[in-house]
Amino acid sequence: MTRAKLKIRDLTLRDGQQSLFATRMSQETIDKLLPLYEDAHFYIMEVWGGAVPDSVMRYLDESPWNRLRTVSKAMDSKSAHPKSLLSALSRGRNLFGYVPYPDSVLKGFYKEAIDNGLNVMRIFDALNDIDNVKESIRLINSLGGIADGAVCYTVDPKQEEPEAPKGFMGKLKSMFGGKAPEPEKIFTDEYFVSKAKAMESLGAKIITLKDMAGLVSPLRAASIISALKREVKVPVDFHTHCTPGYGLASALMAIINGVDILDTNIWWFGGGSAAPAIELIYIFCQRLGVEVEVNMEAVGRIRKELFNARKALADFDLNRDNMPIEYDPLNDVLPAEILALFDSAIQFAKANDEEALLDTCHKIEAYFHFPKPNELVKNAEVPGGMYSNMVAQLRQLKSEDLLEDAMRLIPMVRRDAGLIPLVTPTSQIVGSQAVLVALDRKNGKPDYSNTSNQFISLVKGEYGKTPVPIDPAFREKITGSPIEKPYDVSSYKAPENPVLEDLGGKKLASNDEEYLLLQLLPSVANGFLRKRRAEEHAAEEAAKPKEAVEEIKVAIEPITGPVLSAPMGGKIVSIAVKDGQAVKKGDLLLVYEAMKMENDVMAESDAVIKRVLVAVDEVVGTDAPLIEFQD
Repeated sequence: MTRAKLKIRDLTLRDGQQSLFATRMSQETIDKLLPLYEDAHFYIMEVWGGAVPDSVMRYLDESPWNRLRTVSKAMDSKSAHPKSLLSALSRGRNLFGYVPYPDSVLKGFYKEAIDNGLNVMRIFDALNDIDNVKESIRLINSLGGIADGAVCYTVDPKQEEPEAPKGFMGKLKSMFGGKAPEPEKIFTDEYFVSKAKAMESLGAKIITLKDMAGLVSPLRAASIISALKREVKVPVDFHTHCTPGYGLASALMAIINGVDILDTNIWWFGGGSAAPAIELIYIFCQRLGVEVEVNMEAVGRIRKELFNARKALADFDLNRDNMPIEYDPLNDVLPAEILALFDSAIQFAKANDEEALLDTCHKIEAYFHFPKPNELVKNAEVPGGMYSNMVAQLRQLKSEDLLEDAMRLIPMVRRDAGLIPLVTPTSQIVGSQAVLVALDRKNGKPDYSNTSNQFISLVKGEYGKTPVPIDPAFREKITGSPIEKPYDVSSYKAPENPVLEDLGGKKLASNDEEYLLLQLLPSVANGFLRKRRAEEHAAEEAAKPKEAVEEIKVAIEPITGPVLSAPMGGKIVSIAVKDGQAVKKGDLLLVYEAMKMENDVMAESDAVIKRVLVAVDEVVGTDAPLIEFQD
């Protein structure tokens, strides 16, 4: 009998650090790890896409293209026999950004990524709208890459009971024994299989069940994975997280039900809000007689260096004071009672005893000191990366007190927005909007008094078809019209590549790959590229003779007139007014970015601008004065 085999996609360098450490791993750290990865022979290494292109510029001041090239060189990914295939995560029509892009931008990015060593592009749409992924699948295949079609897992909303039976609902409850009838199930096994088959028919060479929030329970994992194995001919990959406590047990169920590829992280970057640790999966596979197609000795060498990497990320580590114990599955002997837990978990999984399986897996994780299930995340039904990013960003804004309120509001915002899955960019849009609603309530304002530009676009219909229709009355409240308006790619306007006169007349983007960053992430790329040009200009100026410059001190005029303050801390993206200008109620004053979302600030009444108190690219705190008006 042929021994079953399991291929591994290692997420450590992308999704692992994104889920646990807000994507703050530096290139210097990655450079230390890459030589150790060369002998591990992972089937796939996920190293790019997702939040990486944005975050490495935004927080680390590094080039995402350099990161991809460096990993590609180490893994020899452009050769006929790469040491590991390299993959990135693409949001389909949204690529790695937060708005829809036209085909020309998609093609430019995919071509540049494949030319720089990418092999596999995992493509998903946050709304599971097939129309938003078909062009990406076609382009990746035509450019010589491997298209991996990812179906985003999500759950039906919890049924909410009214406080007391009233009117029509009260009559319904009495008719059904005191309960209203169960709502129609939207996210059935058939729903996910139909999306997978549609992607396969478009040319996807791998199908992934992408459970970004870790909400696939073990029995659900068994039913969906087995259905996918029956219905599609290409390899099936399972991607999940451990945040709510299902991850390890559901991964075991996926293996038992024949999954071809499993996404894991290496020990110090596994568990918690990330995917399961490969070391625990390895033990299960040993007990099951399944061959894990990875060099575990090389994994051990990576694990040792990852301990230092995690220590360096302590500022972003929510569990830095309660890290897992050290463990080497090749050399450390586990107590008999712990090994017995692994065997019991396998028995419970085969018997479909979900409650006992989960309890046993939680005991295994507790022994190794992995985090307990996060009930707040479980109830709010959010992805681990979304949670860690919300924590990191609210901490930067000094608004951590809003976290619990915002988390509780996420299910409401999600339902209002058409029951969308929560995966970037919709997770970021919904998370940011939940924070804004929490701020509204804190300040005694009605819900949705403040809305991000991206939330308005989502409700308008520009991101695609939502799983359930948005209430026209809610759409009108948010967008000003009850009519759904899809994104029109013909209206796309490529960003300008301005000449920076103050920096020696250099263009902001100096080549095609830099201009692609400007197209995709205009706000963060603008600041990143300006720094590169400033460095070049400074080097040129340093070579010139120095002239004495007399220091001029300017007195700062005190603020005496009415002031518009920042509703939330962030960075100024653009300013639409100038000193002395008359504005009318509803006129755009400026745009600022908070939690990666752009927010328009409008005039609340007719007024005359006395002074604009901020500048483009300036970072401001919550309640910081932005504009002073004349009395």
